[in-house]
Amino acid sequence: MTITKSSRYALYAALEMSVAGDEPVTVSGMAQRHGMSRTALAKVLQQLVRAGLAVGARGVGGGYRLARPASTLTVLEVISVFERPRVPGQALLGGRPGSGSVDAALRRLFDEVDELVRGTFASVTVETLARTAAREASR
Repeated sequence: MTITKSSRYALYAALEMSVAGDEPVTVSGMAQRHGMSRTALAKVLQQLVRAGLAVGARGVGGGYRLARPASTLTVLEVISVFERPRVPGQALLGGRPGSGSVDAALRRLFDEVDELVRGTFASVTVETLARTAAREASR
């Protein structure tokens, strides 16, 4: 599984919203703190709103919040808004897939690795990730 810039921005945003709790987080504030493009971050946040993972409010005092508790939102849910899942058995090595035992073995390996990665992302909540980030920051 490849993680795009949009997914990385979305994870940063989810963490920021998690830490902020009920306080709205602004695009400009997040972009400045993390050295992100405001335009790209705004698009990512709009997609999170459309996916039902965030809520946005306009105007003075506006910004973005998580749509539900960070303890119920997984990393997989956040990145799935931006990443297409790899189709099991899909060739990853480029070129035309062969039908030999080597190709089958490689496809099986990549399927297993993909499933492990997805399982790990599904098992980590945004709240857990935020706590880990806080511990790292205090070191």
